[in-house]
Amino acid sequence: MNRLAPTDENDEEWRLPRHAYVVVYDERETELLTIYDCGAAQKPPSAQVLGNLVRVKADHELENTVTGYVVRMREEALLRKQDDDHWIIEA
Repeated sequence: MNRLAPTDENDEEWRLPRHAYVVVYDERETELLTIYDCGAAQKPPSAQVLGNLVRVKADHELENTVTGYVVRMREEALLRKQDDDHWIIEA
């Protein structure tokens, strides 16, 4: 289901567009990250991954929700896998 543009052949790093939304559902031990290319486009998600988003080091806005939070990107970034259970977003 992952339609994000990979930056490597190991599927451990993907490009996030400037207006990407990352919806994080954290009502359980392992979070569910649902990535949308653009929140305004009303298209299905580009990817879903399991793991905890531990850091966002790119320009973004953060909105807390009842079931987790939403990260609204303000610049292009990379979603990078740190290990089996942890993800980071970097500029």
